[in-house]
Amino acid sequence: MSAEAEFWLSKNLKEGFALPDDAREWLMALFNAIQIFDDMADGDFPDRDRLTVAICDTLVNMPSNPFFLRHAPTLLPLLATAILKWKASDDAERAGEANETSFVWRAGYYDIVLAVIQLVHGQEVALDVCRQAMKLYGEPYSDYVKEFS
Repeated sequence: MSAEAEFWLSKNLKEGFALPDDAREWLMALFNAIQIFDDMADGDFPDRDRLTVAICDTLVNMPSNPFFLRHAPTLLPLLATAILKWKASDDAERAGEANETSFVWRAGYYDIVLAVIQLVHGQEVALDVCRQAMKLYGEPYSDYVKEFS
């Protein structure tokens, strides 16, 4: 993800969804780690600085984040499910079976964003903003299809 896209994601999480800093920082660290791991799975290795940040985020910063510590019993099963969805999507893509389902399953991160919004603001607010949260996913399906055509 470009620095500009990261900036806008962080800005939307903070201003658009009024997430507190610890929740936003945890989500951004998660997003960056996911990007690094996905790139590596595709054979695209990050530069050393990005890799170092991902190592620190996954091993220290994310597990010690106050928001995560308060909500780990909820977030850990969601993370496990997102990993399973990514694996299924990746397997489908590698088998030449990329489709609408693999496109949405590869984006489990946004399920977690929505859950964080709900944890922070409650069910009523989450219901009011869930469509806006869906719009955070920046890759159009047409680009996805081209990637696997």
